[in-house]
Amino acid sequence: MRIAIAGASGLIGTALGQSLRADGHEVVRLVRRPPRASGEVEWDPAREYVDTAGLAGSDAVVNLAGAGVGDHRWTDAYKKELRDSRILGTATLADAAASLDVPPRVLLCGSALGFYGDTGDRVTDESAPPGDGFLASLCVDWEESARPAEEAGIRTVFARTGLVVAKEGGAWGRLFPLFKACLGGRIGDGRQYWSFIALHDHVAALRHILDTDALSGPVNLTAPEPVTNREVTAAMGRVLHRPTPFPVPAPALRLALGEFAGDVLMSQRVVPGRLLDSGFTFAFPGIDDAIRAALG
Repeated sequence: MRIAIAGASGLIGTALGQSLRADGHEVVRLVRRPPRASGEVEWDPAREYVDTAGLAGSDAVVNLAGAGVGDHRWTDAYKKELRDSRILGTATLADAAASLDVPPRVLLCGSALGFYGDTGDRVTDESAPPGDGFLASLCVDWEESARPAEEAGIRTVFARTGLVVAKEGGAWGRLFPLFKACLGGRIGDGRQYWSFIALHDHVAALRHILDTDALSGPVNLTAPEPVTNREVTAAMGRVLHRPTPFPVPAPALRLALGEFAGDVLMSQRVVPGRLLDSGFTFAFPGIDDAIRAALG
């Protein structure tokens, strides 16, 4: 297959590209500059531009691009960047895919479990409605921006991603150094559920989605058994052989992170109903195994 990837230099995009190339697939990287090598296609989501000639012949388009949710405090300006980087990018690719004489057979769009808001202790699958808050409204508009592809008959999938367990980047990449230095601990009261997924399983799930024609619409990418933050803390201590003595009080987190602290403290007990129903098998379903896989 020929697969075009936006966000190919990020944590997940890099791992997905490596996996696809290892199996002989052609990977086209969408870049925000003039191409410097074969296999690169220029795009600029801010200008809603993509070189459609470079997309031609793609069997699949994958959009993993977007500003990092936890990279900065949520000022009004950064919240606008979070929205624009996702909504404009997705709309640009959806329009471009729909305009091709021979469109790709699938548009795989990144999304997030933030769609559901705070689910508390409630087990939540893809049938749940959107929740409240900034991230939930962002995810709703993010997914809606792919409508041109859906209307053109392109199979469109929204990969609602949980917390990816990896040491190379993302939120978990920041946790590993803290726990290794014996500075890790529960966040708030630690009772909030974290829906996690090993990086290996995330990439495998994306490839499963690309290959499984029956899957369209939202698909939760998270391990089958979410765990609480207390359980994550205990697992990190076990696997790393480190004590976990330093809890982070909720007021201190709010002082440090501002509005984003609310999303760190909220509980999301989300399960991958559609992924499991489609026959996907997790290699690292448990939290200890996911942490070991990230280290190994």
